[in-house]
Amino acid sequence: MIWIFWAAVAVVAYTYFGYPAWLWLRSQWKSNPVRRASILPSVSIVMVVRNEAGVLDRKLRNLLGLSYPGELEVLVVSDGSSDGTVQILNQHASARLRSVVVLDARGKAAGLNEAMKIAANDIVVFTDARQEIEAGALQLLMENFADPAVGCASGELLLGDPQSGETARGVGLYWRMEKSIRQLEGDSNSVVGATGAFYAMRRKLFVPVPAETILDDVFIPMQVVRQGSRVVFDDRAHAWDLANHGTGREFARKVRTLTGNYQLLQLAPWLLSSKNPIRFEFVSHKLCRLLVPFALATALVTCAVLRGPFFISVLVLQLAFYALGLFATLQAGRGFVARGADAAFTFVLLNAAALVAFGKFVSGRKPVWTR
Repeated sequence: MIWIFWAAVAVVAYTYFGYPAWLWLRSQWKSNPVRRASILPSVSIVMVVRNEAGVLDRKLRNLLGLSYPGELEVLVVSDGSSDGTVQILNQHASARLRSVVVLDARGKAAGLNEAMKIAANDIVVFTDARQEIEAGALQLLMENFADPAVGCASGELLLGDPQSGETARGVGLYWRMEKSIRQLEGDSNSVVGATGAFYAMRRKLFVPVPAETILDDVFIPMQVVRQGSRVVFDDRAHAWDLANHGTGREFARKVRTLTGNYQLLQLAPWLLSSKNPIRFEFVSHKLCRLLVPFALATALVTCAVLRGPFFISVLVLQLAFYALGLFATLQAGRGFVARGADAAFTFVLLNAAALVAFGKFVSGRKPVWTR
């Protein structure tokens, strides 16, 4: 029983501390910086939307207002929209903005494939409707493609607003940790996936996305890696999103993302084979996180069964941590305790989402792509 406890602890410790520490050490002795330079390749910005009338006008103005002096086009696919999305697209139609209207909803993956059929420029940028891209971010992102080894470059998503800055609480704290891992991965090799709100790739490396794919922002970059090119992370190229979309919406989003990790193993089993040049990073970054909730439950149960002051102390600490997360739901207090409670709640929320994602995967229930 004791070895089961320590095995569970090892899984959690490696996932959140061991893997980042190994990446840091690797970046120190095997750094592989991107050879950036000011270039202006032709760019096609691709976006798939469904019922985004509430934010689409703002997003299109944002894209058309980017300060990029090179050749630029915007391609938008409306995937079965039933609100005013198509009307807004028609209002903005121009030589720089083209739209494809699909009457029957077929999903984001199908929309991406449709857009790539007509994208003609050297570099394709993928983005979503909700986030706002900083004016100079596109030009900064393009600098990565001066390095011929780079096939895909991911921008950085900041949670908060440009005026008050990035939030450091809850999901914001988790996202900062996630970005640190991506940066370390890219410093010496390739990033596992990209920031779906803002990333770019060489068009010639695109591989059609299978229908119903949930994590296109992982599937597409991993196909780039499979072809021998690097995926890098550029923390200078910013997109902004709200830090808090509500607990229910954030939970549903995380369930969908984690379910997508399971789905990837079905769609691309080569990810666990030698055909994946970054198989170790993929397992450590994506799959180990799926094991964490089971490891946490195992650690809790074994501490309750095992005798001795050490295991009793660890049990009390675990229960206190979960109680701290419960405290965050009361929205009481400020300062250090409140920030700690918020972080604990986010940790519990994310791991609960992983359990739900496992249930959906086992039962065969597939999350539906919505706005």
